[in-house]
Amino acid sequence: MQHSDQQIIDMFQNTETRDMAIHSMIKQYQVKLYWHIRRIVIDHDDTDDVLQNTFIKAWKGLDNFKGDAKIYTWLFRIGTNEAISFLRQKRSNLSSIHPIEYHLSNTLASDPYFKGDEIQLKLQKAILALPEKQRIVFNMRYYDEMPYEKMSEILETSVGALKASYHIAAKKIEEQLLNK
Repeated sequence: MQHSDQQIIDMFQNTETRDMAIHSMIKQYQVKLYWHIRRIVIDHDDTDDVLQNTFIKAWKGLDNFKGDAKIYTWLFRIGTNEAISFLRQKRSNLSSIHPIEYHLSNTLASDPYFKGDEIQLKLQKAILALPEKQRIVFNMRYYDEMPYEKMSEILETSVGALKASYHIAAKKIEEQLLNK
């Protein structure tokens, strides 16, 4: 059974139903959030770590949740920020001359969980070649079919900037796919 945002908040505020609130939140949003994070960090194990950190932060921050955004939007903001922080930490730990995107691309190519064919692998590599923000915007719009307004809440960026980022990203991907 799915609960509304208000029901989850009410359950969280009651010490007797607090655990049920987090379990409900995880059950409702875990799969969508997993795939959102996975498209950012690529690796399955890294995604699980970032997802776990996301729910821990949500658990710790639910007392401060004001309800001015939907829980879904709030969780995606936390997950996106956690994924970006993870990549930045990974980038700073790399002693290689190759950028993080190179490592993510190699991770994708050797990932036993990746079930795509050659065309899908080329698409994913083209997406990974995008700058971080364009990659996230492209994934949210293309894969999650997320409206720009919801993306704007999550990424705290204007709708116009998001539309421009998506358009530029789509053009870059198209060019890269046509040139290969």
